[in-house]
Amino acid sequence: MNWITNYVRPKLGTLLNRRETPDNLWVKCTECSQMIFHRELAEAQQVCPYCSHHMGISPEERFARLFDGGKFEVLPQPETPVDPLGFRDEKRYTERLKEARRKTGRDDAVLIGKGKIAGVVTVAAASDFQFMAGSMGMAVGNALLAAAEAAVAAQAPLIIFSAAGGARMQEGILSLMQMPRTTIAVQLVREAGLPYLSVFTHPTTGGVTASYAMLGDVQIAEPNALICFAGPRVIEQTIREKLPEGFQRAEYLLEHGMLDMVVDRRKMASEIGKVLRMLMRLPAEAPALPGPEGEVLSGVVEQDAPTPAKSGET
Repeated sequence: MNWITNYVRPKLGTLLNRRETPDNLWVKCTECSQMIFHRELAEAQQVCPYCSHHMGISPEERFARLFDGGKFEVLPQPETPVDPLGFRDEKRYTERLKEARRKTGRDDAVLIGKGKIAGVVTVAAASDFQFMAGSMGMAVGNALLAAAEAAVAAQAPLIIFSAAGGARMQEGILSLMQMPRTTIAVQLVREAGLPYLSVFTHPTTGGVTASYAMLGDVQIAEPNALICFAGPRVIEQTIREKLPEGFQRAEYLLEHGMLDMVVDRRKMASEIGKVLRMLMRLPAEAPALPGPEGEVLSGVVEQDAPTPAKSGET
């Protein structure tokens, strides 16, 4: 028996030919601890196939599943002064912005897109929680105002997907001023007689909840999303009482009249499409169209912009 031939050579061959296995092929669900193959999770829109826990999703991924055919146009956002207060805590605010921009590949926490949902031209804005917890500063306020103006210009509905830890503390009073500014943005859409849908994702808190997020004509939330101004732990410590089970979660708020719908992310596009077509006074379902050789084809029939239902009309 040749030790070099039988042991050393195969061992060297194994080491030299070993392929590195990527460490991002599997994702562990934070709710049920199941391991999920990354492609399966992406196909399910970052929703756990075992427990239906809704994980974070980027605005680009959300829009790709929201708009018809995954086609949408990214709308430009106004330039915003960087670090207007020269703020510094443990780090300079400019350093935090650089880290967030490097991590997410975007300038700030909101992406604006325009496309069609169920055949209805729509403007949508979505927060990225990965960018400084989706906090609302001047750039976010400017972006939402731009989204509202784009919706009015196109005579299109506006949808905002919220995910935020509240106002951005590094911008102080300037971040708090975005609460009335975003309220004005919603009012612009409302005065134009256009629908505004607010979609809450996990978590939506603080000044975002206290401003534009709560002003939707239709209030929608993803399952088990935390929606609040102050979190449950802060409230418990303040009033020194145990809060009800599921307090400030989407299902609790739906039961108590704060929301209109709780919708699974995998059904969000179709449900929003139904709501938009109803609010824009379009047929709920497109009529069947004759196809070649008598084949019946069905699909959304695109129409000229209809007159949307105004507030108070039936």
